[in-house]
Amino acid sequence: MGKTIFEEIIVTGEDLLRQVKDLIRKGNIRRLMIKNNRGHVLLETSLTMGAAGIGGFILLAPFLSAVAFVALMVTEARIVVERDPSVDDKEVEAENIEVVDG
Repeated sequence: MGKTIFEEIIVTGEDLLRQVKDLIRKGNIRRLMIKNNRGHVLLETSLTMGAAGIGGFILLAPFLSAVAFVALMVTEARIVVERDPSVDDKEVEAENIEVVDG
């Protein structure tokens, strides 16, 4: 078992949802946290869905809605990604991830 890799990405509020979707599509993320510019954790989730594929994205819809809400409330955010280095950088097969405001 390899070492866990942590990555921190600083994004603007308007780029937050797009960046989170891109990270999820890569499929090698174990955990994802979103922090405000003061370092307080706003959202956190485990993304170890493995072979769940598109079904996993359905389960992530509430999380993506919450990310969209946070994106409206912050001007800058930090995405902390915990990666599993043993997983290849293959993308998860999904045509599109859409968050629709009701």
